[in-house]
Amino acid sequence: MNKLKKGFIPVMLTPFHNDGSIDYKTLTALTEMYLKSGVTGLFANCLSSEMFELSDAERIQLTKHVVDIVDGQVPIVATGTFEGTIAEQADFSKKIYGTGIDAVILISGLLAKENDSDAVFESNVHQFLDLTPGIPTGFYECPVPYKRVLSAAQLEDFVNTGRVIYHKDTCLDINQIKAKLSVIKNPDFGLYDAYMVHAIESLKAGSAGLSCIQGNFFPELIVWICDNYNDPTKADELAAVQQFLESNMGVMHEVYPIVAKYTLQKRGLPISNFTRRAVGDFTPIVKNAVDKLQQDYDILQNELSF
Repeated sequence: MNKLKKGFIPVMLTPFHNDGSIDYKTLTALTEMYLKSGVTGLFANCLSSEMFELSDAERIQLTKHVVDIVDGQVPIVATGTFEGTIAEQADFSKKIYGTGIDAVILISGLLAKENDSDAVFESNVHQFLDLTPGIPTGFYECPVPYKRVLSAAQLEDFVNTGRVIYHKDTCLDINQIKAKLSVIKNPDFGLYDAYMVHAIESLKAGSAGLSCIQGNFFPELIVWICDNYNDPTKADELAAVQQFLESNMGVMHEVYPIVAKYTLQKRGLPISNFTRRAVGDFTPIVKNAVDKLQQDYDILQNELSF
């Protein structure tokens, strides 16, 4: 997952019909939209995909659909660990790896209970790896069911097994990011940061790229950051982008992913606002805020000329 070129890996949305069934036709269009924007990978069956509201069969079918549409153009990762024993999580991970993805993502908060010690968590990770020989893996510090943030030492230990090639980091702390990057020597590993407040600094520190919900509103903007983060001639533009993302973080998180789906509707994607997850009401106030977000983005896009 770690390429010389910094990249954006979207956390994919799941389009639904208004009756709650998965809209595979729009999933095809969404996948193609991501690819057209210049992403370097895709994270299917993730929290933004409403993975906890999908059945096992739907998780497999959705992931396989994305694999088929992408057809090898970029790497794909997908979550493989859900509720159950480590053995049960390993069994499902084998099934989802069989769809043709490049790595199975492990949810750190599902490999040990919240009150379990680091030693228990570490033992469970190694047990999982022993039960899934030959399967490339990665970690996601998902906030659900609770957020378990990996330490630099833990990540170093796991990567040193040769099995961990991806990490979606949500620690929100640039110093922790730097600490993790400082101990990882495997060129096949990539850390992808989810926190846009320090996105540019994280890329400069050595992150392989970004994996953030903002890319479900404006994927080409996140690609632009990855392409230009280190260009001194674009310092002013980068500062403007950073400010835009920070100023609108609240808007993008309000009743997410409904707000992202609504934004993509406005941009021409035939996606319903339907979500299986209870995230709150899409009120006129929220709608007006997202409408203004789109207007502000259009202004920014014209200034950046991309």
